Amino acid sequence: MSDFFSSSAYLGLLLTLGTFQLARTVNRRAGRELCSPLLFATILCCLFLLGFGVDYQAYYDSGAGLLDALLTPATICLAIPLYRQFRLLKENAFAALAGCAAGVLTHMLLCVLLLAVFRLEGAEYITLLPKSITTAIGKSLSAELGGYPAVTMAAIMVTGLFGATAAPGLLRLFRVTEPLAQGLAIGTASHAAGTSQAVQLGDVQGAASSLAIVVTGLLTILAAPLFAQVLGIVS
Repeated sequence: MSDFFSSSAYLGLLLTLGTFQLARTVNRRAGRELCSPLLFATILCCLFLLGFGVDYQAYYDSGAGLLDALLTPATICLAIPLYRQFRLLKENAFAALAGCAAGVLTHMLLCVLLLAVFRLEGAEYITLLPKSITTAIGKSLSAELGGYPAVTMAAIMVTGLFGATAAPGLLRLFRVTEPLAQGLAIGTASHAAGTSQAVQLGDVQGAASSLAIVVTGLLTILAAPLFAQVLGIVS
């Protein structure tokens, strides 16, 4: 089956788009966050590739790589709701910065807790530090500090999928009703994947989440090396 994929220019692309469209149909009919199209499509693709023994590289080369190339411009498009709500975000700039900083600090402290409880090695700890920021930044930061970039990418993907799936339910559970707070929470915790869900909640949520991606990424770049130095992981 891998050879069949390798001989096709667009089979991987058709598989990805087909499973996503199927996931959207299920989501509309079920009306539940657990049927998030992003999560459901990912699971379906993984099951198909594993079930038919398709090599990932063959899948990637048969058109799926085209979607990967569109990831950066798609992320840039998240600046549109940011531009539309610029005045509101400017008026609440301090609150937005404080919220993102609190999220980054909480994440770093939880990683320290994981380090202590599970007795992680330094490289494993560093690998988890960038899991709540966008892939391009997280992968580079992990490599620079001595982590495992491939594992970091997997952690980022799982974090984003969880955020996109669980965010609406968690917001209701903790009674977070302010749109700005909702967007900041989603973007700080689950980067672009979560922001795709925030955009569906409303323009303000989408704008705040887009802003949180940028601020959280910058704060993580500054904080991660400091935490690693304090813990004696890097010199």
